[in-house]
Amino acid sequence: MTIVRLPDGTERVFDHPVTVMDVAESIGAGLARAALAGKLNGKWVDMSTPIETDSDFAIITDKDPEGLEIIRHSCAHLLAHAVKELFPEAQVTIGPTIENGFYYDFSYKRPFTPEDLAAIEKRMAEISQRNLKIQRQVWDRSEAINFFKNQGEHYKAQIIESIPDSESVSLYSQGNFTDLCRGPHVPSTAKLKVFKLMKVAGAYWRGNAANEMLQRIYGTAWVRKEEQSSYLHRLEEAEKRDHRKLGKQLDLFHMQEQAPGMVYWHPKGWVIWQQIEQYMRQILAKNGYLEIRTPLVLDRSLWECSGHWENFRENMFVTESENRHYAIKPMNCPGHVQIFNQGLRSYRDLPLRLAEFGSCHRNEPSGALHGIMRVRAFTQDDAHIFCAENQIQDEVVQFIDLLNQVYKDFGYDEILVKLSTRPLKRVGSEEQWDKAEAALQAALEQKELTWALQPGEGAFYGPKIEFSLKDSLGRVWQCGTLQLDFSMPGRLGATYVAEDNTRKVPVMLHRAILGSMERFIGILIEHHAGALPLWLSPVQVMVLNISKNQNDYAQLVADELKRHGIRTSLDLRNEKISYKIREHSLQKLPYQIIVGDKEMGSQTVAVRDRSGADLGSMTLRGFIDRLQKEISIKV
Repeated sequence: MTIVRLPDGTERVFDHPVTVMDVAESIGAGLARAALAGKLNGKWVDMSTPIETDSDFAIITDKDPEGLEIIRHSCAHLLAHAVKELFPEAQVTIGPTIENGFYYDFSYKRPFTPEDLAAIEKRMAEISQRNLKIQRQVWDRSEAINFFKNQGEHYKAQIIESIPDSESVSLYSQGNFTDLCRGPHVPSTAKLKVFKLMKVAGAYWRGNAANEMLQRIYGTAWVRKEEQSSYLHRLEEAEKRDHRKLGKQLDLFHMQEQAPGMVYWHPKGWVIWQQIEQYMRQILAKNGYLEIRTPLVLDRSLWECSGHWENFRENMFVTESENRHYAIKPMNCPGHVQIFNQGLRSYRDLPLRLAEFGSCHRNEPSGALHGIMRVRAFTQDDAHIFCAENQIQDEVVQFIDLLNQVYKDFGYDEILVKLSTRPLKRVGSEEQWDKAEAALQAALEQKELTWALQPGEGAFYGPKIEFSLKDSLGRVWQCGTLQLDFSMPGRLGATYVAEDNTRKVPVMLHRAILGSMERFIGILIEHHAGALPLWLSPVQVMVLNISKNQNDYAQLVADELKRHGIRTSLDLRNEKISYKIREHSLQKLPYQIIVGDKEMGSQTVAVRDRSGADLGSMTLRGFIDRLQKEISIKV
């Protein structure tokens, strides 16, 4: 007798062997038709899986997040099936799910073309319509290896050889196609209806550049066509907003091979940087931070004491001089501790908040670099708070309030929070980690924030809270961090005189709000599609004349705007006004002022905003008041 416990708490009792599909059919024909897979005692299983012991039971349908994951996994196999039918000599390797889709890596004698992708997608649709039953089998290891070797699938044979002896070898078949997989999969190919192949890219076998370069075909899959259409639209919008394209179009920055992962800021881009930095500097001063500056290059011995040499060495640029070894700093914290260590510190000095717009360098792999979003040289809006243990809670809460204020000023209202706990590679005692993790969790609970747990994702020196922003396309960007460190101050000799006149080691909070300046600017550019808020726009107003008769008046208007702190440019070229308006509109300028004989006679200005709306004529004083009000509210 087998007892199956359903999600609503009821039980089904069977006196004969049953499968997941049998139970689904006993509940209702509609549920059985909708079923994609089952869940036994929390584990995903195929519909054909026998239920051999009393179990907690649930059905996974396309309404469940797990259902979409299974659909995408099954689509990866559908892709491999189609490739093998069209290109029998191709070898299949691995095909996992990824965010929003799946991919499969292939070894083939020539590159796949766009025409090939179209043919493969068409064949996938045909296989789906065949309604092939997808069946799971457990094979003997040697039998499975020989099967794939006989098929010419040497990569599959290698994968099986690397599977631990303790694990079973499961194969899935649909029609005449058999693949290695742990599963589960949908019951038949007919369940796979909404998918699209996206692109082909190169990928080394097992991620090792010494191995063969494979061809990775990416695809996306969804439950409904509307969801896929929405996703493809977001991709199209994201491509239009790509900060690399906009950076060139708007003349903000560029990058070149002679300085990989490092940014050349043009005058307009540097204006954006300066506006952000000056804003942050004012915010920090109001919140009790002291700004400092520390060296870019530090002796290896300091990095060894801090723990970075052991735990972060592969990401550091190193150099030497006069038989001494140095590292270009990948982060600012050891330098900040050195400033804390100068002079005798008292409990009365705590909390001490030291901030730096610190220039850092990290040896990121070239393949991971991405515009100004992922670079090797970057500047952090970094700060370290030195405090006593009984001040941790207040400092964390105050930081969360400060971070929320900054994000709101930049136009972000939806903030996602995660708590990352101790990683395998770490420094410090377990007792210290227990205290640190408990302190951060208590602060989050005090703020009544909704947060997710990320086990094992903390920094090597302490747990951290991550703060992520959701942009206008719904993409999530992790920016702010707060890390609680009981270890590094002691390793670097930091102490203070406590109230009882004993020496104690301070706690150090590592915190950043924007993260790296470069990455945050890239996020802003894409969030606003290059049309930055007025307070951040490199050029806030462009003054245009209709003819040379208004040159002097246009100059007077531009000078008056500049006198009031408005970033203004002047276009007096002898071109048609429609041409000049169109050209400057492509630069996404917030406002354009047009002055002709009428405006010159009435001492007014005609104003257009970047949407193309004609705001009519207004006095220059009235226009300046409008600008100053918009700048003050920022968003």
